[in-house]
This record gives sequence, C-alpha cells and structure tokens, in this order.
Amino acid sequence: MAYEVLARKWRPQQFDEVVGQPHVTRTLANAIAAGRVAHAYLFVGPRGIGKTSLSRILAKALNCDKGPTATPCGVCSACREIAAGNCLDVIEFDAASNTQVDKVRDIIIGNVAYAPAHCRTKVYIVDEVHMLSSGSFNALLKTLEEPPPHVKFIFATTEAHKVPATIVSRCQRFYLRRLSARDIVAHLDKIAKAESIAVSPDALLAIARGAEGGMRDAESALDQLMAF
Repeated sequence: MAYEVLARKWRPQQFDEVVGQPHVTRTLANAIAAGRVAHAYLFVGPRGIGKTSLSRILAKALNCDKGPTATPCGVCSACREIAAGNCLDVIEFDAASNTQVDKVRDIIIGNVAYAPAHCRTKVYIVDEVHMLSSGSFNALLKTLEEPPPHVKFIFATTEAHKVPATIVSRCQRFYLRRLSARDIVAHLDKIAKAESIAVSPDALLAIARGAEGGMRDAESALDQLMAF
C-alpha cells in the first residue's frame, strides 16, 4: 500500500480539528447552526495553515446526509467523496493553472445554473483566486452577486491585495493567521505519539520554528525527520 504523507493523513476533517483558527471555525459553525451561511467566502492567509481544509470541511458540513451540520459525520457518501476530492458537486478549481476567462466560463459560469447531481449544495472551491485574469474576474461578477440558491463559492488566496475590490465586497472574508510555535509543537507531538515515533521536545520546537507558522511545512519536516 502506498505511503500517505503526514500532511494528508492528518488533514483535519472537522472544524474542531483545525489548529489555531478558532475565530474562523467558531463563526462558520455558528453560521451553519443558525442557517446563515453566506453565498461566498474568501479565506486569506499564508500557505499551509488550513484554507483548503476549511473549504472542504465547510463543503462537507453543507452536504452531509445529517446536515447541514457543523459536525459532518464523515462516513456518508457525500462526506467521503468530498474528503477524497472526487465529489461531482464540489468542484475544486486551481486558478493558478486556469487563469483564462474561457476556463472560468466553461468550469464555473456555464454550470452554476444546473442543480447538484447528488448533493444538497454545489460548492466551488477556487484556490489562489488572485491568479485569475481581469477578464475572468469580470465574468464572475454577475454570478457571484446573484448565484442560484444551490450554489456556494469558497475562494482562497495568499495574496488578498491582488483580488479586485468588486470580488472581495461580495464575499465574507476570513483572515487566517500563522500558527504559534506552541500550537504546532502540540499538534506534532500528537502525531508523533499516534505514529509511535519518539521525538524530543527540542526537536519539535526546532521544526515548529523552521515552519514559520505553517502547519503543512511542519508536518512535511516531521515526515522527513522520521524517514532520516
């Protein structure tokens, strides 16, 4: 069986598993419980701190068989397909690789009017959204302002200043912060114990400092250390 790297194996699957972003997870969980989920969200922050993980958890929360719920079950077909990245109704779009307006029209605008195939809500997750061309942003404006009721947009970016104000103003913004060394050390210690690996506190602290607030970088460093 192929080895699964720690960053994928330990990707959070619930809001309460996301490390160091309580201001985001609490707000999203409360919005779902109160039925006040916005039609578009913008997650902003440096790499490896949970933007894509939060996007997938929110998609699961909206589409879980027991939902909408802030605590998706993780075992129904919708939860499993979204976690694996192969759900037909949760479309992950890499803006860094698809900047052209024609791609946006084909993948997003041309399909938003259609009802979800299996799930309750169709979710578009656009990573590195700041990489879209100006024509692509302009094409998105109308759809983003008045999307069908069955559609939600989740945008993620490391460079929010490059996203046009007309797009930003149509989203609920969340600024994810770099993780503290203490939070990273605690999470790495949890992983090491679960993987039956003995790692000294000094080593974990060195990894945490080298990661500069990014959990994915820290998990990758621990993976490399374990191999060494």
